[in-house]
Amino acid sequence: MPTLPAVAITAITEPIRGVVRVRANASYTDAIRSVGLRPYILPVLDPRDADAMLDGMQGLLLTGGEDVDPRNFDVLPHPALGEVHAERDAFELALVRAAHERGLPTLAICRGIQIANVALGGTLVQDIASECPNALAHESGRPRDERTHEVRVTAGSRLARALGAEVLQVNSMHHQSIARAADRLTVVAHAPDGIIEGAEWTGDDWWMVGAQWHPEELTATPESWDRALFAAFASVVSRAK
Repeated sequence: MPTLPAVAITAITEPIRGVVRVRANASYTDAIRSVGLRPYILPVLDPRDADAMLDGMQGLLLTGGEDVDPRNFDVLPHPALGEVHAERDAFELALVRAAHERGLPTLAICRGIQIANVALGGTLVQDIASECPNALAHESGRPRDERTHEVRVTAGSRLARALGAEVLQVNSMHHQSIARAADRLTVVAHAPDGIIEGAEWTGDDWWMVGAQWHPEELTATPESWDRALFAAFASVVSRAK
């Protein structure tokens, strides 16, 4: 059997049954494996380990999780800021920069698009509900595989080509979002209220695409958009071998 391309997947650490454990939702590993890639979960390590942890990897998947600490973009915490994980922030900021230096194909999901934006010099909305009072309920509380609002994607963008669509319905489980995009990131998707739902690297030197929703939870739905996104990622990763 041929060796499958390897994809590094970021994880969280949290106490479970009295022991601190490394964890990533199985929906991420399932989605990666379903498109012919081999998933490897990365523990949260010292930032100095970040570049070496990408040795042997053909792709990187940045996953969801805790809020990004606003101190990483020189802003004081908002009263509605949720739980943060300083060690994870530091490691993933270094991972993004290492992936960029390597030109390693990167798919960034939910927190992933946020940490990528911060790593590259952008800022975040810390709490959509209080900072954007006319916004939809992006922290919807609905089932993870339920599509709750529309997203419009820029025609011709990498994200639109990957999804095979310029208008789609997505799930929604976030209260932070991109505020100011990093200089080399292009915003390519919005919700009807203007909240940024997608961004990608500008230029052909790095395939980096970010989605604010959770496509890994939607691969079993009748719509093909989210399966297509993972398939597009797999296509780029396979060419990078």
